[in-house]
Amino acid sequence: MSITFEVPSWHVLIPVFLIGSILLCTSKRKFTYSQYALLVTFLIYVMSMIHFTLFPLEINIGKYANQAPWYSSVNPIPIFTLDIKTFLLNIIMFLPLGAYLPFLKNKYHSVKDIARIGFFMSGIIEIIQLCLRIFVGNGRSMDVNDLIANTLGCIVGYLVIQKVFQINRLRTWLQHFIVYI
Repeated sequence: MSITFEVPSWHVLIPVFLIGSILLCTSKRKFTYSQYALLVTFLIYVMSMIHFTLFPLEINIGKYANQAPWYSSVNPIPIFTLDIKTFLLNIIMFLPLGAYLPFLKNKYHSVKDIARIGFFMSGIIEIIQLCLRIFVGNGRSMDVNDLIANTLGCIVGYLVIQKVFQINRLRTWLQHFIVYI
């Protein structure tokens, strides 16, 4: 006997959004409207990233679950197996993370710091995808090219926001959004 079903993203992400919003509203720290807007849009961005990388969550249990060995879904060889479209989409997906980080933490003000965070976040996503593949038979794969593209996207997003900060009028306006949580 086999059981197969899907968990749509909204079953998980709507409660996460509500909990995140409640935590923001009940925080002892007071935020300006600009800072609150930044935090809410960051929460929406993170939820979107989770939606695109982990959902729909396909659960396969029983006879037909994991018929292909899990290691067949791992691509450890960079660049040679590169799919350009996926690579570019991964860069685009992580651009906002690199742009948000300088607003959220004071210590993220170098390309090295941003690259480290981008790589770490991408690694977490890839490990979760691998675990889902192993334990629930999800069809996602783990790809080292995704790590490279996501890290690159985070760096590019950071460099773009740094260029924007060099424009005096925009820097003055953007400083209203800095939260440093």
